[in-house]
Amino acid sequence: MAGLLVSHLNIKPGQCIGIKGIVPQDCKSFVINIGKDCSNLMLHLNARFDHEGDVNTIVCNSTVAEVWGEEQRETTFPFHQGDGAEICFSFDKSEVTVKLPGGHEFKFPNRQSLDEVNYIAVNGFHAKGLNFD
Repeated sequence: MAGLLVSHLNIKPGQCIGIKGIVPQDCKSFVINIGKDCSNLMLHLNARFDHEGDVNTIVCNSTVAEVWGEEQRETTFPFHQGDGAEICFSFDKSEVTVKLPGGHEFKFPNRQSLDEVNYIAVNGFHAKGLNFD
């Protein structure tokens, strides 16, 4: 799956990572990973339209040295195939706040207490822009 990969970012707590783009018309799921590197993810967000037995569910997890933690499922699902969307992530040592379209948001634990984000990878979502506030 081709996508967007950005590394060596040095994003600090309190900064918002905004990802804006288009959900493909035939999308089954898309993934956004943020963290230290591809083996140490603060947050793995998998928005599933109809994938791996989940329908209209956001599945979140994290990894430490490529070992997965416990999944967290969110049933608020504001995404629509073929539509634009913007997702914003901000974090501190204890948690990540994920702001979704339509004013929805949820929290996910920062299990590694990471104090910076150096890595972002997006797959299955046509990212049109990144911003860091």
